[in-house]
Amino acid sequence: MSAPGAPPTVEELGWVTVGDAGAAGIARRLAVDAARRLGFTEQRAGEVAIVAAELASNLHRHADAGALSVRILRHDAIGGLELVAVDSGPGMADLPFASADGHSTAGTLGIGLGAVQRLSDTATGFSVPGRGTVYAVRLWPGPAGDHAGPPVAGLSRPIAGEQVCGDRYAARLHDGALLVLVADGLGHGPLASAAAAACADGFLRSGLDTPAAILDHLHRTVSHTRGAAVSVARVEGRDVRFAGLGNVSGTIAFPDGERRGLVTMPGIVGHQSRGVREFGYELPPGAVLVLHTDGVSDRWTLRDYPGLSRHDPLLVAATVLRDAGVRRDDACVAAVGSRP
Repeated sequence: MSAPGAPPTVEELGWVTVGDAGAAGIARRLAVDAARRLGFTEQRAGEVAIVAAELASNLHRHADAGALSVRILRHDAIGGLELVAVDSGPGMADLPFASADGHSTAGTLGIGLGAVQRLSDTATGFSVPGRGTVYAVRLWPGPAGDHAGPPVAGLSRPIAGEQVCGDRYAARLHDGALLVLVADGLGHGPLASAAAAACADGFLRSGLDTPAAILDHLHRTVSHTRGAAVSVARVEGRDVRFAGLGNVSGTIAFPDGERRGLVTMPGIVGHQSRGVREFGYELPPGAVLVLHTDGVSDRWTLRDYPGLSRHDPLLVAATVLRDAGVRRDDACVAAVGSRP
């Protein structure tokens, strides 16, 4: 059983590229199949269908280069769905107004983002005119309860042409401290995915609570895989402890554009290590801790997204992945928001 308030575990089901009106049907089927697998009632599965179809239809009608991520969240014995819609333009000057009933209904089922908000347990978005919009919803089978967890989220996307992603995110609590891992399995495809999954599973099952000890443990236990670049952060209050082997980047980012890079060491978890070193940092109010794989460029700054650091970390991760995930590679971004 998870610790109270622990982050849910994530199972990525896939991304639906919204290139035409038929994408709404694909997104709807993917989400409804997952809802039924999780034991949603037929009524709730029908609501899931409406939400998925509306998000995809709105991406097709109103956005450029849109895509929809469908994933399962598990919190103790309860499974829910999370849908993340991203587009690269044109963006919305007033997202709350655009989310009102009747505003976004052209060419859709006629109920728009207002119904998406009503049918979802949580719905949140962020938009910058000219840059695009990210919009995330969560749907649970019954009353939502307290599934919020700590301020952390991650999002992965496979290289074009692959169904599985070799990059992975995981998070857990230990005695009130938040531990976050991002792993990049070598290469891409099923073997890279297996390596990253072994790192995430070993991390989640371990009772260790320091980044260096976790990396040493993983280095000994995932040698049967092709190996991975891995970074682990421990966040408790303002204190951040960080260790990494390989090129999974860590950054403390500030709203004004300032960035503080976190130090990683050369190596491959499971195969090559000249020693793990752990470093300490401060996470001030208003800053965001971001970990990402090398499928994401370092050329991003929060200065381009006024107010983003105050939003759900999932929106931070989705925005960075959308705009900085420019390389032909698997990609993963995790974000941790600072507390006031």
